[in-house]
Amino acid sequence: MRLAVPKEVREGETRVAATPESVKKFKGLGLEVVVEAGAGAHANISDADYTAAGAMIAPDAASAFKDADIVLKVRGPSSSEISQFKNGAVLAALLAPHAEGDAIQSLAGQNVTAFAMELLPRISRAQSMDVLSSQANLAGYKAVIDAAATYGRAMPMMMTAAGTIAPARI
Repeated sequence: MRLAVPKEVREGETRVAATPESVKKFKGLGLEVVVEAGAGAHANISDADYTAAGAMIAPDAASAFKDADIVLKVRGPSSSEISQFKNGAVLAALLAPHAEGDAIQSLAGQNVTAFAMELLPRISRAQSMDVLSSQANLAGYKAVIDAAATYGRAMPMMMTAAGTIAPARI
């Protein structure tokens, strides 16, 4: 069974659907893993890292999608990507099915079984698959850093021999 990890095509998307660690796990399950060249570049993961983990590197998306039984993406596929899917493939990604009706119809037309990862139940048993909480956590952390940079003053209370700087009030 072949699993494909293509490069993300949506503007501003820097994540990748699989890491070398997850590739090793998929290989351990007996899957053939194909990663599109440069798929991990924005996440600072080199093609060599994927190769060392046991993945094959495809030169382009078409080669990655060719004969792929399973496709992993971060964001939903573009219409040009959907047209390259194998009939009957399985897709797991953030699909935004309520907003991306045309894409969902295209996937159905290709007989693709699609899992919208953002619609998985947010329960204890599914915590390891909860894509929303992890991203919300990161967004909150980044918001605090961005706010601190915009604020322009020290945020924490600091006590030194020279005196005390009161904590910021936000």
